[in-house]
Amino acid sequence: MLAVKSMNIRDNFKSWCDEAIKGETIIISRPQNKNVVMISESEYNKLKKAQHNADYLAMLERSRGQLERGEVVIKSMEELENMANE
Repeated sequence: MLAVKSMNIRDNFKSWCDEAIKGETIIISRPQNKNVVMISESEYNKLKKAQHNADYLAMLERSRGQLERGEVVIKSMEELENMANE
């Protein structure tokens, strides 16, 4: 992880993009601690996928808890088919 001033990013944008593509995380320091993180698109996609997976696992855990507490509705296959055809 590298910390760089925003002026340096402006002056050498291509070089910093190349560093991000190589896998480097770049913290762009700005006034009032309103910093920005620069990462490659592939790294961003990995983070988004991990977030999506964590959200999905949390939903499954909530569902499992509901099942264990008996907070379920039981439907027969015929009832489900009728609901689908409505």
